[in-house]
Amino acid sequence: MDPKRTWDPQTLLEMSSSYWQTCTLHAAVKLDVFTRIGDEELTREEVADRIVGDLRGVTKLLDALAAMGLLAKSGDRYANTPAAKTFLSKHSEEYLGHMIMHHHHLVDSWARLDRAVLSGKPVRERPSQAPEAFIVSFLMGMHTLARFLAPRVADVLDLSGRRRLLDVGGGPGTYAVHFCLKNPELKATVFDFPTTRPFAEKVVREAGLADRIDFAAGNCLEDPLPDGCDAAWLSHLLHAEGPEGCRIILEKTVSCLEPGGLIVVHEFLLNDRLDGPLFPALFSLNMLVGTPDGQAYSEGQIRDMLARAGVEQIRRLPFRGPNDSGLLAGTT
Repeated sequence: MDPKRTWDPQTLLEMSSSYWQTCTLHAAVKLDVFTRIGDEELTREEVADRIVGDLRGVTKLLDALAAMGLLAKSGDRYANTPAAKTFLSKHSEEYLGHMIMHHHHLVDSWARLDRAVLSGKPVRERPSQAPEAFIVSFLMGMHTLARFLAPRVADVLDLSGRRRLLDVGGGPGTYAVHFCLKNPELKATVFDFPTTRPFAEKVVREAGLADRIDFAAGNCLEDPLPDGCDAAWLSHLLHAEGPEGCRIILEKTVSCLEPGGLIVVHEFLLNDRLDGPLFPALFSLNMLVGTPDGQAYSEGQIRDMLARAGVEQIRRLPFRGPNDSGLLAGTT
């Protein structure tokens, strides 16, 4: 969305009610509507039977999804559109439902944004204290998105000659997997909370890399990081912390790297005025409602934090991800 668009009563009201479409999508994914329709054309009665739902309610949902262009309606039958079949059915390898469910779990805290603004404190539980459904959707959502991005990152990130990578806050280990696939001599350690271990080990095992990627459990703010690495990857980790937390993480990461080690930070990047691009600016609000001190940072702020941690030759890599994510790299 263009932040310089012309605002009038119509566009303001469209913006105000846009969450109706969001909630419709969330409900359909939560009820597994697209998966249950699959490759078929089903009547409303058949869909209602498959999701064990009320006929009136299911009909209203199906018609709204058709109006949104996610279902195709022909007579009294409904079918998935190509996009729905590709991204919203669990039968597809490109399924985005886990991340959509993660967004669904954020809705309640976003509805209380005004309280977070007035108090300056989060109104959402931290992930380590959150229900299992929140954790599962978050980790699987991160895995899904990383599967799309990691091959692109691996093409611009030169890890040739590096022996061992430390993936700090690596979650399901998806980036470590793709970096090792790209660099046959590379080994890696994924460092994250103990709750992520089963997901990471499953991802690594399915990639056939259990002999090259291991997992170390801990809290990067409180526990020592594994040493003996000559490269470190920090993807969407710093935004969960304030400047002091970032300082601790970066100093600990630098201290565990061998001389000449490579450190790479992947983050949504604000401009130097901190008023754009739009997604990083909104993401800062997501950190406000969900964390005590987290925020999105500008390229300049991350450069300064890296330099204060002792990183040299800091540079922006030629990569721009969805929602204005970028890569900053340097050496110790």
